[in-house]
Amino acid sequence: MSHADVVAALQDALPAGSVVIDPDVVDGYRYDRAKTVVPGTPLALVRAASTAEVAATLRVASRFGVGVVTRGAGTGLSGGSAAVAGCITLSTERMREVRIDAGSMVAVVQPGALNVEVKAAARTEGLWYPPDPSSYEICSIGGNLATNAGGLCCVKYGVTTDYVLGIEVVLADGTVTRLGGRTIKDVAGLDLKRLFVGSEGTLGVITEATLRLRPTPPPSSTVVATFTDPVAAGVAVTSTMASLRPSALELMDRAAVAAVESVKPMGLDTSIGALLLGQSDAGDSTAARMAEHAEAAGATYVAVTDDPDEGELLMAARRMAIPCVERLGSVLIEDVGVPIPQIPALLAAVAAVAERHDTAIPVIGHAGDGNFHPLVTFDPNDPDAVARADAAFGAVMDAALDLGGTITGEHGVGSLKAAHLATQLGPDVIDLSRRVKAALDPQGILNPGKWL
Repeated sequence: MSHADVVAALQDALPAGSVVIDPDVVDGYRYDRAKTVVPGTPLALVRAASTAEVAATLRVASRFGVGVVTRGAGTGLSGGSAAVAGCITLSTERMREVRIDAGSMVAVVQPGALNVEVKAAARTEGLWYPPDPSSYEICSIGGNLATNAGGLCCVKYGVTTDYVLGIEVVLADGTVTRLGGRTIKDVAGLDLKRLFVGSEGTLGVITEATLRLRPTPPPSSTVVATFTDPVAAGVAVTSTMASLRPSALELMDRAAVAAVESVKPMGLDTSIGALLLGQSDAGDSTAARMAEHAEAAGATYVAVTDDPDEGELLMAARRMAIPCVERLGSVLIEDVGVPIPQIPALLAAVAAVAERHDTAIPVIGHAGDGNFHPLVTFDPNDPDAVARADAAFGAVMDAALDLGGTITGEHGVGSLKAAHLATQLGPDVIDLSRRVKAALDPQGILNPGKWL
């Protein structure tokens, strides 16, 4: 079998123009946003436009035993959709259909549709799709499903899997199957759809999802609090979450605030130790109580606003943090999570890791659910800095695990954290995961060489 044989088989099985081998075009599909992950060069790019074309691609791949890496919008942060040498890169970007069933309060969505497009379509019917990764304007639903993406509002409203009622999925051999349906409650058989959500393209290719929608929430009040250090802000988070359920609760440390302010000045105070942003759509009393918790934890400044534009401006600053920090140098983006009571300890541990390894680690996070993004920043042209950053990256994950946490809360394992997964799961769970993988993908052709 040669690469030419595979390409010829793909071209025979798919419509003209679906199979791309032009190296300049293919190169644009090799990377996701985890720029420290070095991708391989695929033998071809397939730009599928339908479930049938995905199935045809997988039948060819299965026949030749060739790997397939599925790619959505390429906004992943763990190398999960980074190309693998000699494999087929399967793009779902052409699969963009969104249908709203207002009566059933669902959206039927193809994987290439952007998160923002689903939100916009739901809004036209007075409905709302809650999952909101910071990259919601540019990330695809397929990628959200693959990583079980979270976001700012998941502290109250849940993550992607909480909104998946059903999926259509193509298995490694090209078999098309449907799991779940349109009902809110459904306990008939194993809940296999949840097995595929978060599996990072290692078990099958999701080609359609039926997503649950909600009524549009009421307007939010926004709480802003500043602290002398992130640990104090972490104390405010733990006390808040013990008695309240905000619709968002986000943290940025001094370095993250300064990075945003340097790119898009909006009057943020760059001398503070940490900025805490909270929102509540449950009325003014909840916002006022959030402010009280911040004050009790030693906030140096606290303000509450009901102005939706002002609140959105502040949340936009939080969403901008990662791309702004990326302008400072190369970034290894952490995605650790810990139990809520351990948040202050995690923030203290990250500061200690940064000092011990002489590495800048700005911190942002979905503080309300304990999911933080320490951003390990370094000069890629300095070998010593690269080595220190690699050590710091591992040390942050070790710290999260020591506190009873996880190496990833929403970005996925991908390539970036594959070597660390066994430390968290242990050999028994790794073996069980591989047995599931072998049952669904016996040749191991789906996203090979990643975490399974």
